[in-house]
Amino acid sequence: MPPPTPSSAQVTAAEISRIAGVTRATVSNWRRRHGDFPAPTGGTDSSPLYDLESVRAWLASRGHASAASPPEELRTALRLHPPATGGGTPDLLLLVLAAARRSPDELTAALRLPDADLAARAQHDAASAADDSVPTAAGSRAGSDSGNSGPVRFAPGDAAVLRALYTCVRDEGGQAALEVLAERELEDSAASGAYRTPEPLADLLARLLPGTPARVLDPACGSGTLLAAAARQGASELYGQDTLPVQARRSAVSLRLTAPKAAVTVRAGDSLRADAFPGLTADAVLCNPPYGDRDWGHDELAYDPRWAYGVPPRAEPELAWVQHALAHLAPGGHAALLLPPAVAGRASGRRVRAELVRSGALRAVIALPPGASVPLHIGLQIWVLQRPEPGGPERKSVLFVDTASGAATGTAAGTTTGTAPGTATAAGRGGPAPSSRTRGGSRSATVDWARITERALGAWRAFTESPDTFEGEPGVAHAAGVVDLLDDVVDLTPARLVRASRSEADPAALSAETDAARRDLVKAAKSLARTAGREDWSTAGATAREWRTATASDLARGGALTLLRTAPDTARGRADTGTDSSGGSSGEPEARPVLTGADIATGSGPTGDPADLRGGGTAPVIATGDVLVRAVAGGGGPMARVAGEEDAGALLGPHVHLFRPDPARLDAWFLAGFLGAEENIAGASTGSTVLTVSPGRLRVPLLPLEEQRQYGEAFRHAHELRAEARRANQLAEETARLLAGGLTGGQLLPDGGRSRGRDTTAGDGPHAARSRGGQSSR
Repeated sequence: MPPPTPSSAQVTAAEISRIAGVTRATVSNWRRRHGDFPAPTGGTDSSPLYDLESVRAWLASRGHASAASPPEELRTALRLHPPATGGGTPDLLLLVLAAARRSPDELTAALRLPDADLAARAQHDAASAADDSVPTAAGSRAGSDSGNSGPVRFAPGDAAVLRALYTCVRDEGGQAALEVLAERELEDSAASGAYRTPEPLADLLARLLPGTPARVLDPACGSGTLLAAAARQGASELYGQDTLPVQARRSAVSLRLTAPKAAVTVRAGDSLRADAFPGLTADAVLCNPPYGDRDWGHDELAYDPRWAYGVPPRAEPELAWVQHALAHLAPGGHAALLLPPAVAGRASGRRVRAELVRSGALRAVIALPPGASVPLHIGLQIWVLQRPEPGGPERKSVLFVDTASGAATGTAAGTTTGTAPGTATAAGRGGPAPSSRTRGGSRSATVDWARITERALGAWRAFTESPDTFEGEPGVAHAAGVVDLLDDVVDLTPARLVRASRSEADPAALSAETDAARRDLVKAAKSLARTAGREDWSTAGATAREWRTATASDLARGGALTLLRTAPDTARGRADTGTDSSGGSSGEPEARPVLTGADIATGSGPTGDPADLRGGGTAPVIATGDVLVRAVAGGGGPMARVAGEEDAGALLGPHVHLFRPDPARLDAWFLAGFLGAEENIAGASTGSTVLTVSPGRLRVPLLPLEEQRQYGEAFRHAHELRAEARRANQLAEETARLLAGGLTGGQLLPDGGRSRGRDTTAGDGPHAARSRGGQSSR
């Protein structure tokens, strides 16, 4: 095999499949069946490499247009064409910021420029975007030191990367380009333990801050998700720090895109060891710190003045972050931190926890269900703190809320950042660094964020209005007295404290609720049995049926369907300045619900918040008969469904693809069934951990309309069967929960209460059995 030419761009068979929008098996067939298929130019016999331009020419000669998404094209360009003159990731991040401010027409015009002119244009744009809000590796001004010891520079040899970046920003938005660039540098730096957590969780943390704090700090800002959530709540000054320079730069650029009216200041560095804002007094602090990092600076920080509540033990880095947050607050200011549950009960942190409770600094602990954020197997906690005010009111109680009961219902992917226990590294000490390829994202639980938010905010607001008279809700919320908490353990686990109040529930009300749930379960079970009893399929024969297929892109070009999506955040960000992605005026989102990927997975109606779609006019409106496909593969629940009347009029969420079929050529249920098939989704997905579905690569059999309708009816039946099973399962879980809780809480008695007042633990011989049942055992 000839050695590769140094200047040649080479691709693997997997990359060819993504470029062509086919499976790897198809590429293997091309190699065997077509003698003119490009010969390998490198690699090994088991993993050959091919010249990219030769492959593209071969594909073009056979009418195969590129099916790779713009982010995938940018990812490939970065690997095959590293910047030629030192214009690395820092300069490209600045270019994303500049490009996101341009209109789609301006970006298209830039793409038509010759290589030299394009490089000059990109160099000018990136330099114009550099200012003090975008840090560099050393935390200095981006334009003076971009991490390459010089000003921004691009050369004609960088044209392939520049074109891919401009295209990605134009078609998918600046955030998509930011994720690709940060992902590449994080992989190169071998950073580990970096994860993304859901945006609804960031919004919940921000909404737990009373009032509208203007100055907000995140000392472990990662990609800036928490600060972005604070900006959505009205914060006007955003301060962030992260130990990874690429994350600090990414956060600064992202915040300038999503919160253009806010003053953004982000610095790179270790927040605990080298606080970039030592004199900052913030109105509020939001933080999702790294977990389990024993090398957080215990020895050198032993006499640090921030430890007003006690020196954090070496094994309690989270309590160091808690006190760091309190130290930056103005008196009366609030902080909300996402922490692992062990912080609430570890023996090593007992003294610090006791002082936080005794001083009144700890106001609430809110338990989340497993799957709410990485690590997925445990339920994290939100700690809400308030810096005591000199001469302020005495705080006699702490609120505990358990949102976990009945909150997780399945699986799906969600998105500031966090670090799993035991995975903290040097990258984690200044803030977790999320990657667009989230480890374990396909296994994350589908969480009912609406229910969690309602429980947490409802209890918190009622408690803050009147802490002394707060009554709580059995099994959900309970205000525990400070004196009661200050025992030998100081265990602040919400589940233990909330469930201790179950005895307050009324026996008659609980019995009626349990009986109503049981009756609903019986009805659901009967309905499931009827649905499962239908047989509307037959065996194909000795071999499985085969058919010709076409990609969704081909069907769209032929007019059989229309593929729609929601415009990216940065396109909506341009709307804030008066111009939307189509060059027209864009207003605020309509008061419509938003259908999300989680809604498809759980089978619920639209539950998304329209406020999250800033510039909501760019989001398509769903119509009855549309086929909706989740944009992130994996997890439980269906990948696709047909929009019904309950979905009509809702806005399309940002992580959902909409296929609008021509009813004269495609049956909607037929289309949904094949688009959502496991093998089809796998063949059209890219990524190593989080699998992103490329809608144009999904394949559909070419069948007559009448035969499509037969398949459609069978797929509709399968959908109904899944929905009935899900409902029956949920009712069974609810009935069992109520029954078990009532029995253990003393509100319900076994055997209908007929054993009341009689000791049945001894003396029950055969005669006792006859007295109860009327006949002896045989």
